[in-house]
Amino acid sequence: MCRGPSQWRAPANQFFINIADNKRLDFRSADVAGYGYTVFGKVVSGMDVVDKIAKTPTGPGGQFPTDVPKEHVIIKTAKIVEAAK
Repeated sequence: MCRGPSQWRAPANQFFINIADNKRLDFRSADVAGYGYTVFGKVVSGMDVVDKIAKTPTGPGGQFPTDVPKEHVIIKTAKIVEAAK
């Protein structure tokens, strides 16, 4: 989940789709600067959509100096699927 400076212990309603190993998102220490993020999902179909999102032009936006899509990206549906046993 994504969180802002005032919500560092309570993520809101945004999330990351990582297309690379982002070590900077790992836990480092129990404080505002050091809390990390937990991976809690996996793309099992629709990777073409993820690739399209990854190619979306980005720049500064709001409190973030980089990596904000210049146009809103809206995911209309997502589903929870049972893990294969």
